[in-house]
Amino acid sequence: MNVVVQEWERVLVYRDGRFVGVLEPGRRSVTWLRHRTVRVAVRPRLLVVPLQEVLTADGIAVKVSLTSTVRVVDPRTWHEAVEDPDAFLHAALQLALRDAVATRTLDELLADRAEVPAQLRAAVAPTAVRLGLEVDEVALRDVVVPAELRRAAAEVVTARAQGLAALERARTEVAVTRALANAAKLVGSNPGLLQLRTLQVVEAGGATVVLSADPAVARAVATGG
Repeated sequence: MNVVVQEWERVLVYRDGRFVGVLEPGRRSVTWLRHRTVRVAVRPRLLVVPLQEVLTADGIAVKVSLTSTVRVVDPRTWHEAVEDPDAFLHAALQLALRDAVATRTLDELLADRAEVPAQLRAAVAPTAVRLGLEVDEVALRDVVVPAELRRAAAEVVTARAQGLAALERARTEVAVTRALANAAKLVGSNPGLLQLRTLQVVEAGGATVVLSADPAVARAVATGG
C-alpha cells in the first residue's frame, strides 16, 4: 500500500513493534501486514513559558515569561524517548529561566535581556538532544517588575526632568545677568553709546522718547506698538 509523506513530516515504520525505518517526503510503498506507521511533524513550533514569579538575586519578585522555537531533528528519538517530549522541554526551559533570574539582580536582568536567551538555550540544549529536538531560538517575552518599583522609576524620571529644566532656567538667568553687567560696564566706559542707542530706537519707530531736564540724560520708553 502507498503512503504519502508530506514535506513537513516524517513517517516512522514499525513491524511487530520493532522500528524498521523512517519514510522521507514523497509517495512510499509499505506492506501493511504486521506494520504500523507513526507520523511526526518536523516543522518548527512555538513553546511558551507563561508568566511566573521569581525572586532576583537582590530579593525583588519579578514576573517573567519566554517563548522558544523548537523543531524535531530526530523523529525516532522524539517518539520513543519519553511520553510527552514537549512537556519535558517546557519544564527544562522553566527551570533554566528561574536559575537565570535568581542569579541576577533586577538591574542586571534588565540590562542582560539580550544575553539571558543565549544562556537559556545553552542550558536546555542537552535535554533537547535527549528528546530528539533542537531549540532554534529563545526570547524573553515579558519582564514585569512590581508596581511600586514602576511608580518609583517614573518619579525618578520626572524629578530628573524637572531638575534639568530648573538647571536650564538658572543658566539662562545667569547668562542674562552677565549680559546686563557687560552692557552696564560698556555704557559706563563709553557714555556716548547710550545716546546712539536712543537714536536707534527713535529711528526704528514704535517708541516714545522722553527727555529729562538734564540734557545728559535720555531714555526711551516703549509704547507697545
